[in-house]
Order: sequence, then C-alpha cells, then structure tokens
Amino acid sequence: MISSPAGPDDVDVAIAAARAGAEVVREMYGRRLTRVDKGAGDFATAADLAAEKAILDVIQAARPGDTVIGEEGGRRGAEQAPRRWLVDPLCGTLNYAVGTMLVAVNVALRDGAAAVADPFGGEIFHTDGETAWSRRDGTDTRLAPTSATRLVDVNLDPPFPNAPRFRAVDLLGHPDFAARFRPRVVSTTLALTWVASGKRAAYVTDGSALTTSVHFAAGITLCRAAACPITDLDGAPLGEQSRGLIAAADEETHELLLSMIRT
Repeated sequence: MISSPAGPDDVDVAIAAARAGAEVVREMYGRRLTRVDKGAGDFATAADLAAEKAILDVIQAARPGDTVIGEEGGRRGAEQAPRRWLVDPLCGTLNYAVGTMLVAVNVALRDGAAAVADPFGGEIFHTDGETAWSRRDGTDTRLAPTSATRLVDVNLDPPFPNAPRFRAVDLLGHPDFAARFRPRVVSTTLALTWVASGKRAAYVTDGSALTTSVHFAAGITLCRAAACPITDLDGAPLGEQSRGLIAAADEETHELLLSMIRT
C-alpha cells in the first residue's frame, strides 16, 4: 500500500468523499435532470456531474498531490502520480434517472482504501484495504459474508466482451443455477457490497480490466477485505487483463458458479 501524506487517514478521506457524493445524489433525486449523451445508449445526468464535483472537492482538499480519475471528468492531476483515486459518482444512472433508488457512489484509492455509499439505504461500506465495515448512523459493523440468502446478482448490461464464450443469460438458464440459486439484476455495483455484507451469495459480471475501472474498483477492494473469494470468469486471480468477475460469499458458492460457467 502506498503511504499517505500527513492528515486524515485515506479511509477517512474515502468515506468523506463518498458521503459528499451521496448527499448530492439524494438532494437531486426526483428532479427533471439535464442529460449528457455519452454514446451507445449511455448518458450522464446533472446529478452525476454535481456528485463527482463534490467528491473531487473532498479528495483534492485532503490529498492535493494525488491524481483523481472520475467517470465523467476523466483524469485530474499528474499522469504519473503514484497515488490514484478512482471515482464513480453515481453507479446506476439509468436506475436513478427513472426513479429507482438502487445506485452506488464509488470512491477507491488504487491499492488502498475504498468507500461505497448507498445514498438511499443510509450505509457507507468502507475498508482500509485490510478489514471491511458498514457505517450506519455513525456506528461501524464488521462485514460478514454469507451465502444463506442464495441470491445471486448477475450483470446483464452491455457490453459483452467475452461472448460467445461467456453469456450471463446462459448462466441464468443453467439447470444447476435454478436448483441452487435465485437470480437478481440490479444494474449497479452496489451488488458487490451486498456480497461483502451477506445480502447476496454472489455477483457475476462480464467485462474487462475491472480492477482499474471506476465502476468496480471500490467494490472489489471491499470484497477482498471481507475475505470473499473473487476471481475472473476462468477462476484466475483478478488482474488488469482479467475477463469478467465472480465474487462470492464463500468458496463453495464460488466453485459452484465457476463450474456452471465452465460448462
């Protein structure tokens, strides 16, 4: 882990930044918001932009020498800075735009602390990279993964870079999946925090370079700190060239899903 400058701990900075973004998301919810077309059916809203600004204000005030990469604004700071923050100010923009309160605010320091805020659930999931916690009303509770729910979130959002080798819909149609699990589709990386906290048995997504993605970095860090088995779709350790992701509450669940994907 890269050492932090003097001042508040990195995890405190991550929590404060995620909280600032969540406050904006809550405050702007329900308004008619300007949309910014990003192509291929993707868009940002005025809430995405305002939340990212609030997050950046916190990070840049506490860590002025660090680089920040935001989903909406790109890189701010030196390209070669050793400390790099990854910010997704509103993961689940389409949910948010149509009035569905399933979104996340993701803030992660590469190889360090991370925080994910659930703006409407009132929780902030956070980690220093070693242990993982949920904060509600100022009280921290250690995250305890469990597969007892048997609920598995599967990301069905495009793109699908690993098709036809892997298609999420094929996993949902696997007979062993129906016998052991119940599918859920929430279209936000808030689902990764649910695996870490015992609200989901697992989460499966296609994709590439997820460890360096502003969408996934914070949730991956939380799952690792909560000791969740987490690999790519081949069962290999996650890296910058990995394809997809399986995060599970325990080894048995992870192996079951991996075997279904392989067949």
